[in-house]
Amino acid sequence: MNVKVENIVKKETHLLCGFVLENSNKVSGLGKLDTKTTSIINQSLRDMKGKLGKLSIIPLSGGKPAQRILLAGLGGKENMTKDTIRVVTGKIVQKAQEYNLKKISIIAPPSFISDQSSSVVQIIEGFKMSLYRFDRFKSEKTNNPLDLTIIVSKSNKILQIVKTSEIIADAVVFTKSIANLPPNECTPNTLADFAKIISKKNKMKCNIISKLELKKKGFGGITAVGQGSKNEPKLIILEHNNGKRNEKPIVLVGKAVTFDTGGISLKPGEKMDEMKFDKCGGCTVLGIMKAVSELKLPINVVGIIPSVENMPGGESYRPGDIIKLYSGKTAEILNTDAEGRLILADALSYGEKHYSPKAIIDFATLTGACIVALGTNVAGIVSNNEGLTKKINESSKKTMEEIWELPLTQDFMDMIKSDVADMKNVGIGRAAGTITAAAFLRNSIGNTPWIHFDIAGVAWTQIATKEKSYNPKGATGFGVRLIVNYLQNL
Repeated sequence: MNVKVENIVKKETHLLCGFVLENSNKVSGLGKLDTKTTSIINQSLRDMKGKLGKLSIIPLSGGKPAQRILLAGLGGKENMTKDTIRVVTGKIVQKAQEYNLKKISIIAPPSFISDQSSSVVQIIEGFKMSLYRFDRFKSEKTNNPLDLTIIVSKSNKILQIVKTSEIIADAVVFTKSIANLPPNECTPNTLADFAKIISKKNKMKCNIISKLELKKKGFGGITAVGQGSKNEPKLIILEHNNGKRNEKPIVLVGKAVTFDTGGISLKPGEKMDEMKFDKCGGCTVLGIMKAVSELKLPINVVGIIPSVENMPGGESYRPGDIIKLYSGKTAEILNTDAEGRLILADALSYGEKHYSPKAIIDFATLTGACIVALGTNVAGIVSNNEGLTKKINESSKKTMEEIWELPLTQDFMDMIKSDVADMKNVGIGRAAGTITAAAFLRNSIGNTPWIHFDIAGVAWTQIATKEKSYNPKGATGFGVRLIVNYLQNL
């Protein structure tokens, strides 16, 4: 795919696309056309009325640069969000593929939301992410390359915006492509290999801590959860050191359980196949680190990914076990399916101890309770710092990756106290499951500003997931765009 910028509508293309507001009688930037074509366009505008997602294709006679004009409805201006153009662009891509077209040109609207730059970002992200299909294991591949030209009124600074947006969109696609891999093709060792590849390409420091060293150094949570599988656990560490030498980094931590059977506390068989997505938190961190390094952001960022396979076996950890975490605290195991918090606890403690970060952000498909509470379109967050939460919320509104903060008071911390250890790995019954899981994590760090993302509902498309053209079935890459925006704003 090539993304180019042109100032006027003159490029030869199979499909020239313009956006239309609801009940509008014009298409911004379309230029002067002959009387007959103008009449047909006006009739199409009256028919489609600019309704959100409504598309109208108009064939053109010979001798014109474009073979077809496509009108794409954006709905009412008052109802538009910073996601509208992204979603409608995805629908344009789908229509172009339906017609088996190779070249499309999209006119970037100048000021429907804020400015033309925002429109360009959404067009590129919607274009790239909607093209992605997970067909690696299909005999017949989805092979329909599409060339995109973006037409803008002013090209100042747009080329840099294009380059930045492409890097971020490619990072989301990269995240999806790894998260969609089946468990027989993606073990902890596979994730470590992916980390090595992107670190070498982008000149990041990479350190992989393996089974024996994990046990020797006291990573009790990662060791316990991973010991039931023949696929050994890994702790993956990536460092982007492009800020000042003594500047404290932002530490990102991502849960990567490459497959979660529940261990001895075995999950029901129904939908267990979806537990290949239990690695999505770690994949998100990989995607963010890829984008940060390619953007050459002038900051220090560390990505830490504890990766295990949670399997039942003769060496599996058991309900009733008491393990010692990296922090030195002990945890009573009441349910081996509450494993994510154990490996995250080790990684969080390690990140705080070794990097003294200015902030820690973690991502995990941690609890089904989060889906019960917030559904499948909003991620739950828990934080110990209002300032950090405010900045994350600002980025969420820009990228339209929705989040909702849940409380974490002492009452919730008390719910994970154990009679025989420092804490237990589940709360009291089914009450506040998402928050008590976060409370367990909170026990693993000191006063470092911290925010926890529970992405169990949003990491992949599920039954109640809102349909978005740029999110084909499977992993969504949730969080990559949001956190990259946050890091850019630093």
